[in-house]
Order: sequence, then C-alpha cells, then structure tokens
Amino acid sequence: MSIISGMIAIIGCAVIVIILWDAFEAIVLPRRVTRRIRLMPLVLFGSWTLLSKAARRMRPGKRRERYLGFFGPLSLLLLLCVWGIGLVLGFALIHWAIGSRMTPTMNVSRFLTDVYFSGTTFFTLGLGDMIPHTRLARAVTVIEAGMGFGFLAIVIGYLPVIYQSFSRREINISLLDARAGSPPSAVELLIRHGRDQSMTQLIELLRDWERWAAELLESHLSYPVLAFFRSQHENQSWLAGLTTILDVSTLLIVGIKGVPAGQAKLTFAMARHALVDLAQNFNTPPVAPELERLTPADLALLRHNLAAAGLPLREGQEAERKLMELRRMYEPYVNAIGSYMFMRLPDWIPPSEVIDNWQTSAWERNPNAFASSPAEARPAEGDGRAVSAYQSLPFDLFY
Repeated sequence: MSIISGMIAIIGCAVIVIILWDAFEAIVLPRRVTRRIRLMPLVLFGSWTLLSKAARRMRPGKRRERYLGFFGPLSLLLLLCVWGIGLVLGFALIHWAIGSRMTPTMNVSRFLTDVYFSGTTFFTLGLGDMIPHTRLARAVTVIEAGMGFGFLAIVIGYLPVIYQSFSRREINISLLDARAGSPPSAVELLIRHGRDQSMTQLIELLRDWERWAAELLESHLSYPVLAFFRSQHENQSWLAGLTTILDVSTLLIVGIKGVPAGQAKLTFAMARHALVDLAQNFNTPPVAPELERLTPADLALLRHNLAAAGLPLREGQEAERKLMELRRMYEPYVNAIGSYMFMRLPDWIPPSEVIDNWQTSAWERNPNAFASSPAEARPAEGDGRAVSAYQSLPFDLFY
C-alpha cells in the first residue's frame, strides 16, 4: 500500500469513526453533550440558519408556521441521510485504498465502483454483481454489512422515541387550551380557576407542569431536534406553555390571597432550569425584549382583573420588587429562544374576545354547515356576512 493509499484509508476510517461517535452521542447517549464541534449540531442548526433567512421575510401567521413546521421532521431525515452517506463514502475510501479487487459489470471509474459496492453492502442488498477477492476486502465487507444492519436497527428504534417524546410534550399543551385560552395567558388561567373556586386543581396543574418541565429538559437536551417540532395549532407552542406557567408561578410567589405558593416555587425552579439549559444548548444568550411584556398600565389592569375574580395580587414596594426580580430570571431567556425559533410569546393579559381552539372548527366557519335548510343560513339584509346558528360559543356559558 502506497503512502497516498494509506492516507486515504486513514481518512475513510476517520469519517466512519466521526459519524459513529456522533450517532452514538445523538441516539444512544442519554445526556447533553457539551462539546461544540459535532456533526449533528452542524447539520441541525446550520440548516435552521438557512431556513430562518427565508422565514424572516414572511409575515407572522399560518403560512410561516406551516413553512417552519416542516423543518423538524425534514431535519431529522436530513441528519439520517448525512450519517448514511458518510458511512458509505468512508467504507468506499477504505475499499479504494486497500485495492479491493471486484468483478465490475459496468464500465465506470474504480472509485465509483467502490462507492456502488459500499452502498449495496451497507444497505445489505447483496446483489452479487461485485465480489471482493482479497481477504482484507472480504473482512471490510463483512464489517460494513454488520454495521449497516445495526445502523438501520438503531434508526428504526430512534424515530419512535422522538415521536413519543413529541406526543407527551403536546398533551399538556393541548390540556392548557381550556384552562388558559388560545394562546395561553397567566391571568386567564388564574381567572378561570378563580371562577370555579378550584385553587386545589391549580396546585395540581402546577405539579403536573413541574414534571412536564423536567421531561422537557431531559428530552430536548438529549434530542435537540424535538425543539423544532411545532405544535398542532399556530397559536400554541412549547415555549408559550412554559412561559405561561412561569408567569403564573411568578404571580403566586409574589402573593395571591388564599393561594399557597409552595408548589409554585417548585414549578418555577424546574421550569426556569429547563429554560436556561435549553437556551445554553441552542446558544441563544439572554436578551431584553424589544417590547415590555408587562407595562405599568398592564400591571394595573392585571391587578384589577384578578381582584374582580377574587384573587387580589399583593401590593406594595416589596411585591413590585419581587415581581420584577422574578421576571428578570426568565424573560430574557424566553425572549432569546422565541426570537431564534420564531415562537410568539404569550401575553400576561389575554386580548379581548379570545376564542379557544376547542370552541372552533372548520365547519363552523361555513354558515351552511349546520343549517337544516338553505334559508336558515341566509345573511340578514344589509349584512354581507352569513352567521351560523352554531357560531363559536363563549367560554362564559360554563359559568
């Protein structure tokens, strides 16, 4: 073997080792890897950087959400393709370097023949049109076939884990719809529980979200691609849900009459822990928001709405100071991740006449959907809009 062939063989082995180690860290190793130079982050975050340039030119809305919604699954498939192609090329370089004597049936260059043979071996096709004739070549072929079989098995097991984690994440986000509105807000969540006198259920909800934040931390650090999977509805996201729970916990820690703050402190700690670690993983340093999420006027309205629901927020300089300090602990991180991932942050106070996702459907947008006859769905004279008898129902019907 010449010096050039030896160098080519070393390069091929290096490519295989790099890809196998990267796949091990991304799939098998159940913890966050702090090493910066890795293949998986280069593919994931590099492709996101390219995609986000086009997304910034789009207006916020359903069109941009649909566009960004394709990135998570596609980036996962792209990563698997990069791993597979890299392993095939790595073994092809080894075959070329050791001078594997094949029996080609096509008039092509030798390296392309090695690539073809490596691909059929890695994916265990076994066509038999090319056969290695040296012992070393046969040994490399056996190793590649075994590695290809194992790689496919790991990939088959990897995809269900990703989608199961995504499903578990979305369950609590969907349950938040009827409790905190769409999009969710801290004041709406507190008011709805206050109306029902269900503060015990609110504490249970915070306990569930403490566990949800812990699962989010573990799953999204181990599998960063999950963070790019968008929720089912455009006005929901894992970041909005996490921020809403942090807002609610903050208000309870500041002090709301009749509501203990013990569970809120635990939920706040776990949620902030997840948020800060994810910001570090995405390399998004904390930045102050361009627009204040809670202006003095909003705070006054917040106090008024909570007091009207029988949940007065503690007042005074000490309460104001604590509220500001708690917000500074998480809002810069929320703002950084939201800007990076094009996720809208929830408001403290919901906009007027908000309609929850469960109150709407595609059929209720059609005025003739529930009408027993065309005459029932006719618009009133002088009104260009047809109104269905089953329009979206206000949440107040429950009270």
